[in-house]
Amino acid sequence: MNREEAGRLLADELREYEDRNPVVLGIPRGGVIVAGEIARILHAELDVVLSRKLGAPGNPELAIGAISEDGTLFLDEDLRRRLSPHNEFAIYVEDEREKQYTMIAESLGRFRSVRPKVPLKGRTVIITDDGIATGSTMQASIWTVRREVPEKIIAAVPVGSIEALERTSLEADETVVLKAPPIFYAVGQFYEYFTQTGDEEVIAALRESADKTHRP
Repeated sequence: MNREEAGRLLADELREYEDRNPVVLGIPRGGVIVAGEIARILHAELDVVLSRKLGAPGNPELAIGAISEDGTLFLDEDLRRRLSPHNEFAIYVEDEREKQYTMIAESLGRFRSVRPKVPLKGRTVIITDDGIATGSTMQASIWTVRREVPEKIIAAVPVGSIEALERTSLEADETVVLKAPPIFYAVGQFYEYFTQTGDEEVIAALRESADKTHRP
């Protein structure tokens, strides 16, 4: 299996949304290849979600919040109350926010020049990646998308760890997964072809989708 095939298999599970004007958001970079196939088959708009998670102090895989591409910060209030007994936490959050937004900014110029951001308010939004190990990046993406008030958020992935899927199902309105193996080491172990995806492939997928959207 490669990412394109994974996208086609996921699209089969999402057929009820075909021609219902959904938006498919891929998490760069590999997730965009999966998303491109889903969008093609469902006749949906394709875009990327450029949010970044903010990791907890001493535990970067634990998402305490997310920052969107416009710089909006979301913090999980329950986690913030548990992790912020001292003023140093506010300094940590600001430093982490600056670091993560710098990484978003590197992608903004490349991707948004090809595909302006698709509005999500009132839309069915399908967020996908090529797989989820901890679920924290998907969680951050859902948090960010939720702020735009979509009608429904669907997290759709080819494969995920049971722990990650449990976390995701608490955040998304619907979760679709092809494989949830009891033993999970890394996303790549479930692919026959799992080469690194470059920006050029992401840009090509976005350009193709944008051309179809604006074609008379």
